[in-house]
Amino acid sequence: MKAQPAGDFDYDTHGLQYSQLRKTEPRIAGMVYAALGEAKTVVNVGAGAGSYEPTDRHVIAIEPSAAMRAQRPAHLAPAINGRAEALPLDDGSVDAAMSTLSVHQWRDWRGGLREMRRVSRGPVVVMTFDGDEINRFWLAEYCPEVVEAEKGRFPSIDEIGRVLGGRARVEKVPIPIDCVDGFTEAYYARPAAFLDPRVRGSQSAWGFVPQEVQERFVRDLRADLDSGEWERKHGHLRQEPVFWGALRLIVSEV
Repeated sequence: MKAQPAGDFDYDTHGLQYSQLRKTEPRIAGMVYAALGEAKTVVNVGAGAGSYEPTDRHVIAIEPSAAMRAQRPAHLAPAINGRAEALPLDDGSVDAAMSTLSVHQWRDWRGGLREMRRVSRGPVVVMTFDGDEINRFWLAEYCPEVVEAEKGRFPSIDEIGRVLGGRARVEKVPIPIDCVDGFTEAYYARPAAFLDPRVRGSQSAWGFVPQEVQERFVRDLRADLDSGEWERKHGHLRQEPVFWGALRLIVSEV
């Protein structure tokens, strides 16, 4: 019998090629690593295929999806089968805890954050999206259904900070124009990428809208790219080296 997904998206079914397009973006990773400070031991919660996992520290990776664990590269330690809501670690057993683009998928994100705070004796670092800012991206014009689905998934930035407690700060994360981590806003200046089903397949948001919505989106976007309409409305983004979108880094210090 197939196991039930640990979160709101079935990565064992739909995440088999996830690591091919969701890679570590070095410039974003630099912010994550700086937020971890001098931590020598780190738990990575919802570790997926290992994106943003530092290689110069001892990392305990926790990931419930077998398909995602199988995609971890050989230079990273194998991930432990576990869920954010019940971390198999003692209180204060690691220097820091991190989670990148995962918290919105947990069944009990508050419980998961409390677990991260429980096991970390230092900073807790969470990279996520601000649901209130997602509709700033031009995708909202072409596929509002995806944006609305996403807005309903992401916990509020303020609430994440309150649950983590301590001294929490929020950093806006600039997204480079050639970002190699293929989340939606990474393609702010490369709209044709969305015509590729592999790109959409590496973004869980598309799993929350019907296939006919995707097909309409592809038709409309292709038509506007062919006619030059997208370029007229949004072509200025091709000249922007970074996009200040909804990506946020929340750092809670004890």
